[in-house]
Amino acid sequence: MDVLKAAIVGLALISANTPVHADVIADWNNTAMDVMKAVNVAGNPWTRSMALVNVSMSDAVNSVQSRYSRYMLELPSDPNASAEAAAAAAAREILMRQYPGQKERIDAAFAETMKTIPDNPARVAGIDLGEKVAGAIFAERQSDATNTPDTYRPHATPGVWVPTTPPLFPQYATAKPWGMDSASQFRPAPPPALSSAVYARDYNETKEMGGVKSTKRTDAQSDAVRFWTQANLGPAWFQAARQASARHGLSVAESARVFALMSMGLANCFIVDWDAKFQYNFWRPITAIRNGDQDGNDATERNAGWQPLNITPMHPEYPSQAGINAGAAQGVLEAVFGNGTEDFVATDTSDARLSRKFTSFAQMAQEHEEVRIWGGIHFRNSLEVGDAMGRKVADHLVANYIKPAR
Repeated sequence: MDVLKAAIVGLALISANTPVHADVIADWNNTAMDVMKAVNVAGNPWTRSMALVNVSMSDAVNSVQSRYSRYMLELPSDPNASAEAAAAAAAREILMRQYPGQKERIDAAFAETMKTIPDNPARVAGIDLGEKVAGAIFAERQSDATNTPDTYRPHATPGVWVPTTPPLFPQYATAKPWGMDSASQFRPAPPPALSSAVYARDYNETKEMGGVKSTKRTDAQSDAVRFWTQANLGPAWFQAARQASARHGLSVAESARVFALMSMGLANCFIVDWDAKFQYNFWRPITAIRNGDQDGNDATERNAGWQPLNITPMHPEYPSQAGINAGAAQGVLEAVFGNGTEDFVATDTSDARLSRKFTSFAQMAQEHEEVRIWGGIHFRNSLEVGDAMGRKVADHLVANYIKPAR
């Protein structure tokens, strides 16, 4: 269990500006994240926006170069256009349509990109092409049902109190995924029975390791929990992809493919996972452990005052979002770069002095999952099931989308 023995982890006071070359794809991923940070977008909508940006850039680049298949087949093409200008224009168009209040920031980033591209007819054509591609992608996703009204109904007995804070984005449970038949395509089997040995194992592990007053969790593990907030979990995978893409010297089309596949995978995770979460409505550790005397399992002893180290998220426990995200991102990145050594740094999005170092995608994925136990908000089986779901999402996308054209 102790990933710390195998990983080079811990908080390190280093700069966020890692010594790697940036390209237009990575730069606009950073711009997209900066824009959403400025307007406090996170979680489900964050992954949707990243997918819109990256799929638009990938389709724009391949509308020029035709290196890989496009997500939308019926799009304009122009082999004489600048692929870099097309990518930048596509990203700008998507961000402006979603976050018009950030126009100044977006326009400044676009001006910086244009400084690196010769001012000629190819640039003009690329800008026009990128805007058209982004417009088509944006229009296609307007029917994805992610913005339908929230009609979640709490399960309650008349007269009995239930928490009054609604769950986060319940409509994503029935939203349209990217490149998949339905949200339920990879729905897992139900969680373990409360009377099972697996449930008792997971219950006691989280109870011992994840409580705010745990004596078994190490200081290093607590540091890891505190680092991996929601604000860092998603961006870390984009940081890893940026550093790996630069290190391997990927072309603009190759880089666009990596980011598009990974962002589609992560966006899908927030849909297929929500489908399963609201199908099973499994309780979180704080509820389970405070009611351990009511689960019918003699191996689970109640702790009436137990509290997790982390704040419990406002959505059901099973399967784990951290698990499915880790499985999907790792699956895509390993499909492109392999599963060997891959040195990279994940940097805190709010404090660039705080970072964690890794030597493989698998290593970071494992830590993403372990911290949810150490933080007291998940059970191990939920993480394992989520990871397997994420791998299926990644395998499906890599096999069917943005495939080499020649």
